[in-house]
Amino acid sequence: MTAAAAIEAVWRIEQPKLAARLTRTLRDVGLAEEVVQDAFVLALERWPRDGIPHNPAAWLTRVATNRALDRLRRTVLIDGKHRQLYVDLAELERAMPDIEAALDEDIDDDLLRLIFTSCHPVLPAEQRAALALRMLGGLSTPEIARAFLVPEATVAQRIVRAKRALRDAGIAFETPRGQERRERLGAVLEVIYLIFNEGYVASSGPDWLRADLSGEALRLGRLLATLMPEQPEVIGLLSLMELSASRFGARTDGAGNPILLPDQDRSRWDWSLIRRGLDGLKRAMTLTPTPGPYQLQAMIAACHARAMSAADTDWIAIAAYYQALALAAPSPIVEVNRAVAAGMAFGPAQGLAIADALRDEPRLKDTHLLPTVRGDLLAKLGRMEEARAEFRRAADLTGNERERALLMARAAGGDV
Repeated sequence: MTAAAAIEAVWRIEQPKLAARLTRTLRDVGLAEEVVQDAFVLALERWPRDGIPHNPAAWLTRVATNRALDRLRRTVLIDGKHRQLYVDLAELERAMPDIEAALDEDIDDDLLRLIFTSCHPVLPAEQRAALALRMLGGLSTPEIARAFLVPEATVAQRIVRAKRALRDAGIAFETPRGQERRERLGAVLEVIYLIFNEGYVASSGPDWLRADLSGEALRLGRLLATLMPEQPEVIGLLSLMELSASRFGARTDGAGNPILLPDQDRSRWDWSLIRRGLDGLKRAMTLTPTPGPYQLQAMIAACHARAMSAADTDWIAIAAYYQALALAAPSPIVEVNRAVAAGMAFGPAQGLAIADALRDEPRLKDTHLLPTVRGDLLAKLGRMEEARAEFRRAADLTGNERERALLMARAAGGDV
């Protein structure tokens, strides 16, 4: 493995863990992220020259902690009036061996605490999710912007303001209890869901999927379900992720190229995950008479999981669930997916009518999702030139290299 590949792999795995540990000690989300990024910049400089350390995570932890110590010392020298800085400095120096020892410990609790800290009600909802995705998912500003269908500058401002607000308010690094935990739950679920989705289809880069991100979201979802076993939407989200993750082994070929759902070898699906997801969904449905958005999406995933072949899929049920989801949690993305389901259940003309109604939706203008769906529906209607134009447009908009290649192939092929 090259030094560049090693750094990227370590960044994906260790960045959220290290940020969580340092946030616990520093009690400053922004400072924690900055020193972690400093450590990785130094790794980019030194590892290609000196070789990859025997324990890369320990190396990064030591460098990040030393950087934090240096920053606190400089601040103390500049402004001696802030007595709390002396306390922070002393605590960090005492905690440094413990931070390194924590490398081999179960850190899921720290990650969950970081989500709850980032989702504190002192922050507006959009700032909570953006900050948590940056800290936990390691997502870039453009990736987060695509997830929320907003400009990159807007996301950057949200992250900066969120860090400042948490620091100024002196928010504790903790997993809240009781009513306070329930109040933050919606934002926490959204963050875990978005981290999973970024892993399911990466918004940018050379890989179709990022199993590391989806796996992290699954672990956090399971931990949250242990903490809140009677919350139907917690169980619903976990079921949705397990049912969706069951298809990972069939979603790419040996070269990493995408395999779309109708073409997947279902014998490669993970049936143990499917059983867990279906069992969880059954339990979630006993907890409430009115399914929430995550339960509804899990019901859709369950329809796919139960179908032994693509032809066996109950698209009428899926279309009904998307209609319910559009009422429970309306969004342009839900409408795009509803167009797909309606096209499969009732014919491509009906699906295209739903998609065409979204053509002036400003939140979809910079995403490839709508032109991809329109291209597929137009092709099924035999309107090939229009379909190819939509696939070319979608290819220009996607940031994922594998997806771009797939769309360009569909635009160029005689049978799209």
